[in-house]
Amino acid sequence: MANDMNVVALVGRLTRESELRYSNGGMAICRFSLAVNRRKRTADNKWEDEANFFDCTMFGKSAESINQYLEKGRQVSIIGELRQSRWEQDGQSRSRVEIAVNSLQLLSSPGSTDGRSERSSGEQPVARNQGSYSPRSNAKPESIPVMDISGPEQFDDDQIPF
Repeated sequence: MANDMNVVALVGRLTRESELRYSNGGMAICRFSLAVNRRKRTADNKWEDEANFFDCTMFGKSAESINQYLEKGRQVSIIGELRQSRWEQDGQSRSRVEIAVNSLQLLSSPGSTDGRSERSSGEQPVARNQGSYSPRSNAKPESIPVMDISGPEQFDDDQIPF
Protein backbone atom coordinates (compact mmCIF):
# COMPACT_ATOMS: atom_id res chain seq x y z
CA MET A 1 0.00 0.00 0.00
CA ALA A 2 1.15 3.51 -0.72
CA ASN A 3 0.26 4.71 2.78
CA ASP A 4 2.56 2.33 4.65
CA MET A 5 5.56 3.76 6.48
CA ASN A 6 8.59 2.08 8.04
CA VAL A 7 10.95 4.54 9.75
CA VAL A 8 13.06 4.04 12.88
CA ALA A 9 15.16 6.73 14.62
CA LEU A 10 17.28 5.79 17.65
CA VAL A 11 20.05 7.27 19.79
CA GLY A 12 21.96 4.70 21.80
CA ARG A 13 25.31 3.16 22.61
CA LEU A 14 27.03 0.31 20.83
CA THR A 15 27.04 -2.86 22.93
CA ARG A 16 30.04 -4.39 21.13
CA GLU A 17 32.57 -3.67 18.39
CA SER A 18 30.98 -3.63 14.95
CA GLU A 19 31.50 -6.60 12.64
CA LEU A 20 32.35 -6.08 8.96
CA ARG A 21 31.81 -8.86 6.41
CA TYR A 22 31.41 -9.02 2.67
CA SER A 23 28.70 -10.68 0.59
CA ASN A 24 29.56 -13.09 -2.23
CA GLY A 25 29.11 -10.14 -4.59
CA GLY A 26 31.62 -8.03 -2.65
CA MET A 27 29.18 -5.69 -0.85
CA ALA A 28 30.28 -4.60 2.63
CA ILE A 29 27.90 -5.52 5.46
CA CYS A 30 28.47 -3.91 8.86
CA ARG A 31 26.55 -5.32 11.84
CA PHE A 32 26.31 -3.81 15.30
CA SER A 33 23.96 -3.71 18.28
CA LEU A 34 22.57 -0.65 20.06
CA ALA A 35 21.42 -0.33 23.65
CA VAL A 36 18.74 2.34 24.11
CA ASN A 37 17.57 3.22 27.62
CA ARG A 38 13.92 3.86 28.42
CA ARG A 39 12.70 5.43 31.68
CA LYS A 40 9.94 3.50 33.39
CA ARG A 41 8.12 3.75 36.69
CA THR A 42 8.51 0.86 39.13
CA ALA A 43 5.85 -0.58 41.44
CA ASP A 44 7.15 1.57 44.34
CA ASN A 45 6.69 4.77 42.24
CA LYS A 46 10.37 5.31 41.45
CA TRP A 47 11.94 5.80 38.02
CA GLU A 48 14.55 3.46 36.59
CA ASP A 49 16.21 2.92 33.22
CA GLU A 50 15.40 -0.20 31.24
CA ALA A 51 17.76 -1.11 28.40
CA ASN A 52 16.37 -2.22 25.05
CA PHE A 53 18.72 -3.86 22.54
CA PHE A 54 18.48 -3.55 18.76
CA ASP A 55 20.47 -5.35 16.05
CA CYS A 56 21.46 -3.04 13.20
CA THR A 57 22.90 -3.61 9.72
CA MET A 58 24.48 -1.12 7.35
CA PHE A 59 25.45 -1.83 3.73
CA GLY A 60 27.84 -0.65 1.02
CA LYS A 61 30.79 1.72 0.97
CA SER A 62 29.42 3.78 3.85
CA ALA A 63 29.35 0.67 6.03
CA GLU A 64 32.95 -0.08 5.09
CA SER A 65 34.07 3.49 5.87
CA ILE A 66 32.27 3.97 9.19
CA ASN A 67 33.03 0.50 10.59
CA GLN A 68 36.39 1.53 12.06
CA TYR A 69 34.69 4.15 14.28
CA LEU A 70 31.97 1.90 15.70
CA GLU A 71 33.46 0.90 19.04
CA LYS A 72 31.73 -0.53 22.09
CA GLY A 73 30.30 2.28 24.22
CA ARG A 74 30.22 4.93 21.46
CA GLN A 75 26.96 6.84 21.25
CA VAL A 76 25.39 7.05 17.79
CA SER A 77 22.22 8.28 16.18
CA ILE A 78 20.67 6.15 13.45
CA ILE A 79 17.78 6.43 11.04
CA GLY A 80 16.65 3.35 9.20
CA GLU A 81 13.85 0.87 8.66
CA LEU A 82 12.76 -2.41 10.21
CA ARG A 83 13.38 -5.56 8.19
CA GLN A 84 12.12 -9.01 9.08
CA SER A 85 13.89 -12.20 8.04
CA ARG A 86 12.05 -15.53 8.08
CA TRP A 87 13.49 -19.04 7.86
CA GLU A 88 12.92 -22.57 9.02
CA GLN A 89 15.30 -24.36 11.39
CA ASP A 90 14.81 -27.90 12.71
CA GLY A 91 11.22 -27.87 11.45
CA GLN A 92 10.43 -24.67 13.37
CA SER A 93 9.53 -21.36 11.75
CA ARG A 94 11.87 -18.60 12.92
CA SER A 95 12.00 -14.87 12.36
CA ARG A 96 14.21 -11.96 13.29
CA VAL A 97 13.66 -8.20 13.08
CA GLU A 98 16.63 -5.89 12.64
CA ILE A 99 17.18 -2.28 11.64
CA ALA A 100 18.56 -1.56 8.17
CA VAL A 101 20.50 1.68 8.78
CA ASN A 102 20.20 4.45 6.17
CA SER A 103 21.89 7.23 8.15
CA LEU A 104 24.33 7.18 11.07
CA GLN A 105 25.90 9.99 13.12
CA LEU A 106 28.71 9.56 15.62
CA LEU A 107 27.70 11.47 18.77
CA SER A 108 30.32 10.71 21.41
CA SER A 109 33.48 8.91 22.33
CA PRO A 110 33.17 5.43 23.86
CA GLY A 111 33.94 6.62 27.41
CA SER A 112 31.83 9.79 27.58
CA THR A 113 28.55 9.78 29.48
CA ASP A 114 27.02 13.15 28.56
CA GLY A 115 26.48 12.60 24.84
CA ARG A 116 29.47 14.73 23.83
CA SER A 117 33.07 13.93 23.04
CA GLU A 118 35.44 14.39 25.95
CA ARG A 119 37.26 17.75 25.64
CA SER A 120 39.10 20.14 27.88
CA SER A 121 36.96 22.98 29.25
CA GLY A 122 38.51 25.60 26.93
CA GLU A 123 37.57 23.88 23.66
CA GLN A 124 34.50 24.70 21.61
CA PRO A 125 31.87 21.99 21.17
CA VAL A 126 32.21 19.85 18.06
CA ALA A 127 29.70 20.72 15.32
CA ARG A 128 26.87 18.25 14.95
CA ASN A 129 27.76 17.27 11.41
CA GLN A 130 31.46 16.85 12.06
CA GLY A 131 33.59 15.42 14.86
CA SER A 132 37.08 14.47 15.88
CA TYR A 133 36.87 10.74 16.35
CA SER A 134 39.65 8.21 16.51
CA PRO A 135 39.21 5.03 14.50
CA ARG A 136 40.06 1.65 15.99
CA SER A 137 43.21 1.55 13.85
CA ASN A 138 46.29 3.60 14.74
CA ALA A 139 45.55 6.22 12.06
CA LYS A 140 44.14 9.38 13.66
CA PRO A 141 42.58 11.82 11.20
CA GLU A 142 42.07 15.39 12.39
CA SER A 143 38.38 15.50 11.52
CA ILE A 144 35.97 12.95 10.11
CA PRO A 145 32.67 14.15 8.61
CA VAL A 146 29.53 12.36 9.77
CA MET A 147 28.29 9.93 7.16
CA ASP A 148 24.72 10.44 5.98
CA ILE A 149 23.83 7.90 3.35
CA SER A 150 20.12 8.63 3.31
CA GLY A 151 20.00 11.03 0.42
CA PRO A 152 21.44 14.09 -1.26
CA GLU A 153 24.19 16.25 0.16
CA GLN A 154 23.32 18.20 3.32
CA PHE A 155 23.49 22.03 3.25
CA ASP A 156 23.55 24.74 5.88
CA ASP A 157 20.66 27.23 5.78
CA ASP A 158 23.08 29.92 4.52
CA GLN A 159 23.94 27.79 1.46
CA ILE A 160 20.34 27.37 0.23
CA PRO A 161 19.66 29.90 -2.55
CA PHE A 162 16.01 30.66 -1.61
